[in-house]
Amino acid sequence: MPSTQFDRPVAVTPGSGDPDAPLVVLLHGRGSDESSILSLVPSLPSGPTYAAVRAPIREGRGFAWFANRGIGRPVAESLAETITWFTEWLDSAAPDGRPVVLVGFSGGAAFAGGLVLSDPRRYAGAAILLGTLPFDAGVPVRAHGLDGTHIFVAQGAQDSVIPRDLLDRTWTYLHSDSGAEVVSRRDAAGHTITPETLAALGNWLATLTEKTSGAPSA
Repeated sequence: MPSTQFDRPVAVTPGSGDPDAPLVVLLHGRGSDESSILSLVPSLPSGPTYAAVRAPIREGRGFAWFANRGIGRPVAESLAETITWFTEWLDSAAPDGRPVVLVGFSGGAAFAGGLVLSDPRRYAGAAILLGTLPFDAGVPVRAHGLDGTHIFVAQGAQDSVIPRDLLDRTWTYLHSDSGAEVVSRRDAAGHTITPETLAALGNWLATLTEKTSGAPSA
């Protein structure tokens, strides 16, 4: 299914109206929509523009970023199609030179991982929240594949939604072979963003967006 068969992206864009401000793209979890992840914005830095994007594939009462063959295991062809669809939207929303940071939760974390692994130079950074990278799904997960890329990763020690082997594989790759500049947290919690993780995410975003924009972001 080519990207042209998906509906045009729905994106809600609170925050700065400056077209040169860093763009932080929020990617919701599977079966949800853009309204759920917007709840993070009041706790995040005020300087960037935020874009909460709705995934293109209907899933129950919500939407999904890709077809899967099990939780956290995208179908490669589906992931490739939605990456193309998303990239077409991003090219219009953030022309060359505008810093872009991805923040994905659960299924949105896997999608964010697919995007940054496919084209790491396109993104200033990515936050992988309570999710896995898309292993064995057609995107390159190789040594030094994220050299110098800023990554924030948060996991819950009691997470019973994302398979533990995928969480562990994600943690190990990001902290070792990837070459990424990683800030990480593991909370004694389940499949939820704790207040402590939200605060750490806000600090990471503030530092990163200030660095990429050259101006304070909060």
